[in-house]
Amino acid sequence: MYAYFLIRHLDKEWRKILRKMIIIGLSGLLIGLGINLFILPFHLLEGGVFGIGLLFNYLWDFKIGLTIICVNLPVYVLAFKLDRSCFFNSLYGTLITPILIDLLIPLSGIVHLPILASASVGGLFIGVGTGLMLRYNISPGGVDLLALLLSKHFAINAGFIVFFIDSLILASGLLLFKDPKLIYSLFTIICVSVLIAILTSFKSISLYPR
Repeated sequence: MYAYFLIRHLDKEWRKILRKMIIIGLSGLLIGLGINLFILPFHLLEGGVFGIGLLFNYLWDFKIGLTIICVNLPVYVLAFKLDRSCFFNSLYGTLITPILIDLLIPLSGIVHLPILASASVGGLFIGVGTGLMLRYNISPGGVDLLALLLSKHFAINAGFIVFFIDSLILASGLLLFKDPKLIYSLFTIICVSVLIAILTSFKSISLYPR
């Protein structure tokens, strides 16, 4: 009898782990596709660590994924001190997402859309990917992890926190590059923030059976 319940418990835990890994993989893939197919071709910006990674890529041709991992380090030190479960849950997302972003770089330029459509569709991909992670207390890191920590401790919707910080990053990009087309990045940031807000507002509705 004890062995039976132990097997049932282990099966349940393995199902949770498998579901989490599927969510991380799918979310990282969506974020990587959104950045490489729709954001990079027009040299647009996104918010958070993705936006910082893009800025470093445009300025010095740094690898986006590698920059994201480096920028994430201070936030992860904070997460480790404040919320260990959040830290360990998000660690996989932070490692897998940047790797997928760099692996999918060869896809940049194969989709041709007007700049407004590209900015919006890219935001939809990134927003769904990030929102799915945050919904399950996972994060691709950086601003999203910081938003997750703040939303858990201060009952503020993660989407609003992300939008505020992303707007600051966009303003920095406009000051650095003085390129009017960067204003289209605002559509990306709005789409990302709205989808994150939607996907994290109804956590009682599970996307997968528990």
